[in-house]
Amino acid sequence: MAQSTERSTGPQAGDRLLEVRNLKKYFPITKGVFSRVHGYVKAVDGVSFSIDRGDTLGLVGESGCGKTTIGRVITRLYPATDGKILFRGSEVGSNMVDLAPLNRTELLPYRREMQIIFQDPFTSLNPRKTILQIVSEPLRINKIGTKQEQEERVAELLRLVGLRPEYMMRYPHAFSGGQRQRIGVARALALNPRFIVADEPVSALDVSVQAQVLNLLKSLQKTLDLTYLFISHDLSVVKHVSSRIAVMYVGKLVETGGSRDLFVQPMHPYTEALLASVPQPDPRGQRNQFTLEGEVADPANPPPGCCFHPRCRYAESICAQEEPLLREIGAGRTVACHFAEQLELHGALEGKSE
Repeated sequence: MAQSTERSTGPQAGDRLLEVRNLKKYFPITKGVFSRVHGYVKAVDGVSFSIDRGDTLGLVGESGCGKTTIGRVITRLYPATDGKILFRGSEVGSNMVDLAPLNRTELLPYRREMQIIFQDPFTSLNPRKTILQIVSEPLRINKIGTKQEQEERVAELLRLVGLRPEYMMRYPHAFSGGQRQRIGVARALALNPRFIVADEPVSALDVSVQAQVLNLLKSLQKTLDLTYLFISHDLSVVKHVSSRIAVMYVGKLVETGGSRDLFVQPMHPYTEALLASVPQPDPRGQRNQFTLEGEVADPANPPPGCCFHPRCRYAESICAQEEPLLREIGAGRTVACHFAEQLELHGALEGKSE
């Protein structure tokens, strides 16, 4: 069977694997007997970013901001409304291909290289199938290997994620939440992908188990040369696994930057608010404490100007009139705020070393 656990690693610096350009995903709002469209929920509205091979981009924001939608559009579980999803295939010297307009047949070779780990391990595994059937399903669909070779591959994958191969004949109800998520990881690795969308992979787990799964993902990244889009609402988790972080609010990116840079010196008020909610291990340490008031804006009817201005304590009149564009303000730093250069915002790691 032409599947291997190991993948040779080459030069990674500047080797762009994925690039998203002006990505949009609108869901229609229908009313009446004839289901006429009366508007759109702009779940993703003009998002652009890139990820290099072997890198991890953390995507954070409150619930409902469009993080999961981005992951599902990139993997083509949802069709894109507009924009480009540029992906570099595994062939040596291959150019980046736009996945957005491809049909089902044209997508087949790329689906093997892009997989997703779902948020809830209790609902993402079919309770009527054994672990052997669940993990080997991608192999059967793609007609890879004989039945015996598929079983050997499943045993190899279970060992890789820290489970015993003899467990493969059991059903999902026999496992804990952390073990189920490891099974989900094994399924995502079955076709030896290059890129994985990890959609809140530890949010449904106990804190002690979260650390184990996060360490497993980091170990697999080094061993298999994986590239991650790590989606989460927990900034402390994202910092642990990501080299770069993108902050999202109501379908748009408001700030991107290196993990430590963003924690030490946020440039957008929304990022500052998120960092203020990160628990501090030292109760005696000083931190910026304030409550973010108001509700997340409605993506079907966003406010004019900056979507964050109704909740922003630094807002001026221009914020309600003119939408700030995402612009570069330093090496690897972008922000969508009219006053990014003037504001002195508080981070979560001020005066501290890693």
